[in-house]
Amino acid sequence: MKVLVALAAACLAACANAPSTRVADVAPAGSLRVAIGVGPSPSAFWAVKDPSTGEPKGVTVELGKAAAARLGVPLQLVQYPNSGEITAAAGKGAWDMSFMPQDPAREKLIDPGPAYVTYVTTYIVRAGSTIRNARDVDQPGVRVGGVEGTATSRALARTLKQAKLVLFKDAEEAQAQLAQGKLDALAQGREALLDFAKKARGTRVLDEPIVSTSVIVVVPKDRPATRAWAARFLEEAKADGTVRRALDSAGFKDAAVAPPAK
Repeated sequence: MKVLVALAAACLAACANAPSTRVADVAPAGSLRVAIGVGPSPSAFWAVKDPSTGEPKGVTVELGKAAAARLGVPLQLVQYPNSGEITAAAGKGAWDMSFMPQDPAREKLIDPGPAYVTYVTTYIVRAGSTIRNARDVDQPGVRVGGVEGTATSRALARTLKQAKLVLFKDAEEAQAQLAQGKLDALAQGREALLDFAKKARGTRVLDEPIVSTSVIVVVPKDRPATRAWAARFLEEAKADGTVRRALDSAGFKDAAVAPPAK
């Protein structure tokens, strides 16, 4: 009997300690610190500031809320102006989990997980521009804007041969420059550009994509327990409709949820 009691007590202790061990591994600060990119226009990656509250809102915010609730800890949103700065902060202990377009160049600092949606980038051109396609963009004298530290800006640096690439720290300044006619074209995610085009009269979003990539969950390098938990969370969030609801609530009802990871 004493042996059975001892075994039962050991099992109870193990069960009690398992959740706390998992929480300590995934959220060592006691809250789940989710890094998000905040810009002027929403997308499956970009969050925006709510004009009435000043708080960020969007797909990644909703996924962060769901992740913290599932882990059973408070959510702490850590805001950055672009994915490059999120990546650069990965080794500084500033965040536990994030979401961003997949980019092998980042994998020295982050460990990638599964995807939740596809992210398509293209160009928007200034009012009055005669540019019709990507070939027209890459011409002498054309000024092309991008957000520094992003997969899109790296793709532009590789592919543009004649146009001048101008990089900005955040999307807000880049969009302002295009609206003022100081840029001929700006490369960014299609959803964000379509939203921006509604505010910037005369601008046009081109149909031709520049880059099509997956938006994935990521964690800082060398945190295998965090990566395993984040990957499991995202796969469950795709299966139970959490991702679908996050996309729908942000206005992206036509965006397809990524299939289960193989």
